Amino acid sequence: MTLKPNPLNREADGLKILLVDDDPIGLAMLDHFLQKSGFRTELAANGKEALEKMRFFTPRMVISDVDMPEMNGIDLCKTIRCRQSIQYTYLILLTAHSEPESVLQGLDAGADDYLSKPFRHEELRLRIEAGRRILTLEGRDMMIFSLAKLAESRDQDTGTHLERIREYSKTLATEIMAWPKFEQIVDSQFVELIYLTSPLHDIGKVGIPDRVLLKPGKLSPEEFEIMKKHTLIGGETLKASAQAHPEASFLKMALDIALKHHERWDGTGYPFGLQGEEIPLSARIVAVADVYDALTTKRVYKPAFTHEVAADIIYKSRGTHFDPDLVDAFEKVEEKMRRIRYELDDVVSSSPAGDEEQENRTGIQFSTDSEWVNVEFEKGSLRHC
Repeated sequence: MTLKPNPLNREADGLKILLVDDDPIGLAMLDHFLQKSGFRTELAANGKEALEKMRFFTPRMVISDVDMPEMNGIDLCKTIRCRQSIQYTYLILLTAHSEPESVLQGLDAGADDYLSKPFRHEELRLRIEAGRRILTLEGRDMMIFSLAKLAESRDQDTGTHLERIREYSKTLATEIMAWPKFEQIVDSQFVELIYLTSPLHDIGKVGIPDRVLLKPGKLSPEEFEIMKKHTLIGGETLKASAQAHPEASFLKMALDIALKHHERWDGTGYPFGLQGEEIPLSARIVAVADVYDALTTKRVYKPAFTHEVAADIIYKSRGTHFDPDLVDAFEKVEEKMRRIRYELDDVVSSSPAGDEEQENRTGIQFSTDSEWVNVEFEKGSLRHC
């Protein structure tokens, strides 16, 4: 089933705002303006009443006057900031006092913004929109990693796989950011987005049956066809999310990665057989990161291979499996990749010592037969999907 954006009045999905003011006329006028703008509102006459309302109404934003009886806006801010909450509450204070001391007092109490009376309603609306953007970023980061962890939870062998993937992807993207070929594509925002969205690369595995996903051995041709569907399942999932939340532009990169990180530079990958730069850059980056991590960590169907063996496979796959530029980038940051591997490994030491030394310390059996591993990788016998 494909989800579609809600075509109904924006009020149904509007930001929830608690308005607090002891002036009933001013409160009613502000409430009318915000409801017309599509926000969902609840009203309170002072800080004490606002806290009572918050027992039954969870606002994402509180807009409060400062000077009120029983509990003023400063004390309301302090109380809200002391409460435990699963999500951040954005606080805007309204006051007739514009002295620097008054502003500092409000900010010190935990307010995010301060607006002096009298103010234009349009100015307040813009301040609210600025707050909404901050709240959206918080929700975005939480949603991305929660979804990714949901997929990872199916496979107990993956451990800190998601943390490593995002670090590997960020490292590769940061390296090519200064390359002339990529300077119009890769900037600091691209690096941030790939760090945030790369953990969603395998979200589609939630739709793969355990008998295939957790099979301790080589997949049969029929089972491999089932496994390959995780890219399409992930793509459909994120496409539905993007349609339901068109304002969430980061989902475009997440969709590209989930759907196309198993495409190969030479066109022999899946699900579409894309070739070269037909494959989105974000997916090409995650392809290198994902294979390196899959090879260097123990899985239910394979031992952990040494860094040297994994690097050798990546170098020999330059221009076939992987974008030649990204293999060159991998070579430049190889020691950083090795360090990330050890710092975020579930079992091995946090010191980037050689694999032989690590084997002696931990008892982990690393495979070092580079020629055999290369042959099996090209045959597809070594699963990295």
